[in-house]
Amino acid sequence: MASFAALMSQTNNQEHRPELYEEVRLHRTSREREKYDNMADLYAVINTLQCLEKAYIKDCVTPKEYTAACSKLLVQYKAAFKQVQGSEFATVEAFMTAFRLDCPAAMERIREDRPITIKDDKGNTSKCIADIVSLFITIIDKLRLEIKSMDELQPDLRELSETMSRLSLIPAGFEGKVKVDEW
Repeated sequence: MASFAALMSQTNNQEHRPELYEEVRLHRTSREREKYDNMADLYAVINTLQCLEKAYIKDCVTPKEYTAACSKLLVQYKAAFKQVQGSEFATVEAFMTAFRLDCPAAMERIREDRPITIKDDKGNTSKCIADIVSLFITIIDKLRLEIKSMDELQPDLRELSETMSRLSLIPAGFEGKVKVDEW
């Protein structure tokens, strides 16, 4: 009983210490506070991107919702990382290592810089469109010249089909794409 009374008297003495009621600050200046806020934002965006990837894999999110949310998060990531990037964190990998952030799916999205639902046309959208138009005109001209042998038409048709498949702007059920594939 004596040890309990001693513990209670020690606790009572600590209750009246005013320094225990003071707020503990993580920062000393507004610049430090901004730095911690920016790091928290980046951490949250990366973590959210990881959760979105898991939700998409488990089919909890429709592809349309996933694409919109993922695109938005990637834009937010770029803005947040620019605020944090510097001598302390030169890369996002350094940031993730420093804070033990294990988000492999988010890291893959960040590396590819696009949602998984968007095909990679390797940034050549204009070139793909020009190639599609050129190949289509070539095939039409061959048909007008009454060149109807498959060995002369097939290579251009195959290339047209492959180029149309590479272009992410054309949906899979697009009528022109379906017709070219039928030929």
